[in-house]
This record gives sequence, structure tokens and C-alpha cells, in this order.
Amino acid sequence: MTVVKVRVGEPLDKALRALKKRLDKEGVMKSVKAHRFYSKPSVKKRAKSKAALKYKKQR
Repeated sequence: MTVVKVRVGEPLDKALRALKKRLDKEGVMKSVKAHRFYSKPSVKKRAKSKAALKYKKQR
């Protein structure tokens, strides 16, 4: 569970920015987007191998 402590007198937008930064660092948003819709295991496997090829080409 992600927790961001807000100090007294701290602006809300600063606290939200810190929360977004922490969620991004922990990979929570990426996980939520990945699990947003169901994908069949065969589709997951194909996407994983495609990503591996793309990563290999970049190197």
C-alpha cells in the first residue's frame, strides 16, 4: 500500500505530485493498465515475445 504523508500547510497539488511519482516508481499504474482488460494467455505470450524482440533490436 502506497502512503504519502502530507505536512501541515503543504499544498494539495504538491502532495498529489508526490503520490503520482511514488505510484509510478512502484509500477502500480503500469500494473493497473495491464490488468484493465482480460487477455488470453496466448496473446500475453505473443506480446511478451514481441517486446523481447523489440528490446533486443534496440541494443
